[in-house]
Amino acid sequence: MTAALDIVGVQRFFGGLPAVKDVTLTVAVGERRLLLGPNGAGKTTLFNLITGDIPVSKGTIRLFGSDVTRARPNQRAQRGLARTYQIITLFPKNTLAHNVVMALTGLSRDRFDPFRPLAARRDLWARSEQALDQVGLGHLAQRVVSETSYGERRRLEIAMALAQEPRLLLLDEPLAGLSAAERTQVQRVLEAIPRSVTIVMIEHDMDVALALADRITLMQRGQVVVEGSRAEVVADPKTREVYLGH
Repeated sequence: MTAALDIVGVQRFFGGLPAVKDVTLTVAVGERRLLLGPNGAGKTTLFNLITGDIPVSKGTIRLFGSDVTRARPNQRAQRGLARTYQIITLFPKNTLAHNVVMALTGLSRDRFDPFRPLAARRDLWARSEQALDQVGLGHLAQRVVSETSYGERRRLEIAMALAQEPRLLLLDEPLAGLSAAERTQVQRVLEAIPRSVTIVMIEHDMDVALALADRITLMQRGQVVVEGSRAEVVADPKTREVYLGH
């Protein structure tokens, strides 16, 4: 079966220094893959390479069998790729529903049509409502983002990604900075995402993340050092070395 994500020998250098070094990994369709590693391990840089936000220095990236190594970010999005970011970026003066609609316009073929105002795009507003319902924020659709909690903004960002109906969803620390109650809410949202959506997630909350993951990839200094099932990675001496230094 064709993999959802296939990365072969990917490298990225900044000023001669390797941020990502010879990374090879394959993520199966429907899989939940956890990407672990200390700060500076290259996890977010790898996400940026997958999305095309920055170009690879060497290597190949395939999405569902198609080589997208040189494709633009919007072309990758059209192939079913969506992501969230470690640092939340929203339109704080707009409503939650409007933020989701704005995310959807990026995939709309007539997004630059000056004769069709955004307010008239009932299809986009309907999809926005569905996405907000999916993350438990439907009742806050008309609330301004600046009046919401941090946890609600995290769920809004996930809704913006899900509204695009992705086949592959990259989540960059979706639980970061959340209270225990908020982490539980986001965890339930993630657990409810159907297996038709493949998920690759960066996370530092080990208890929650390990419960969600099918397979784990541990990175250090831009390289993959351990990969396997939850039990295999937890038991591997290299994992202890990376996190405990011995």
